[in-house]
Amino acid sequence: MKPGWRAALGGVLSAALIYWTLHGISPAEVAHKLSEADPLLFLGSIICATAIFPVRALRWRTILEPVASRIAFGPLWRATAIGMMVNNVLPARAGEFARAYALKKEAQVPFATGLASLVVDRLFDAIVLLLLAAFALLDPALSGAQTVAGRPLSSFATGAGAVVLVLLVGTYALIFFPTQLLRLFELFARRVSPSVEERGRRVLETFMQGLSVLRSPGRFAAVFGWSIAHWLLNGLGIWLAFKAVGIGAPFSAALFIQAFIALGTAVPAAPGFFGVFEYMSVQGLSVYGVGRQQAATWAIGYHLFTFIPITLIGAYYFTRLGVRLRDLQTSSDSAA
Repeated sequence: MKPGWRAALGGVLSAALIYWTLHGISPAEVAHKLSEADPLLFLGSIICATAIFPVRALRWRTILEPVASRIAFGPLWRATAIGMMVNNVLPARAGEFARAYALKKEAQVPFATGLASLVVDRLFDAIVLLLLAAFALLDPALSGAQTVAGRPLSSFATGAGAVVLVLLVGTYALIFFPTQLLRLFELFARRVSPSVEERGRRVLETFMQGLSVLRSPGRFAAVFGWSIAHWLLNGLGIWLAFKAVGIGAPFSAALFIQAFIALGTAVPAAPGFFGVFEYMSVQGLSVYGVGRQQAATWAIGYHLFTFIPITLIGAYYFTRLGVRLRDLQTSSDSAA
């Protein structure tokens, strides 16, 4: 939570990417194109992009059921909104700590339990995003002969499927062979440092507890279903914004772009992922033949218009719940 080298690196990287993306692009032209955009389509896009957060809260409740059952929707929704707002205004994904802390404060869910559940939350995001991106890359509307970084797009679809398989195998290994994997970790970590061994074991045990939801096929299906709904709804918002600014790319392009942007946000970035979002959007849309000016117009408009509602909602709940930034610092330090 404390500003550090990651925050500084993220700020520098975001500034460099903003410059790289907007170099040679007319801000006046971007503003003009946005003023001509279809307001109803953009409104639909904003509604979709904001509605994903209640869906995310419902998924979170399913993930938490094995370790914290019967949590009301309200605290989960408010904690989710607070977490997203904090991610938008603070660096280093501090919103994940804010989410877990807000749920602890309002629903008495232990901080470590909430944090572990969010690892599962992000795991399902990665799996579903990769699956939908693989589907998008296999769409006949997109030529398999096209390349990214010198490689055919079809190879990226195959790679995405392989990554999903590895994630699932690794996750279920932790579920069914926890003792053996902990022993292997201890043997390795002991050679490094006793403190690394102790801290790493605590993190792994907490993570394994968070994976409880995956032991039940029914709960796994429910979380997977909520994840599909979340990212299809997000994709619909992206696609509506495409249409609003005159981009004729298919719906599958929205599924590809959201995964491509998520890949970019894995690196250190400024709060709200400004710079990284715009750069990945322009690069990703180039695959569909969208020019830099039009792609930058979409990226800037969509990013700003969808950034504002959830940030304001989260700020309202943050203030109403009486959360303080120094409380988040204390909680994150105790979890480390």
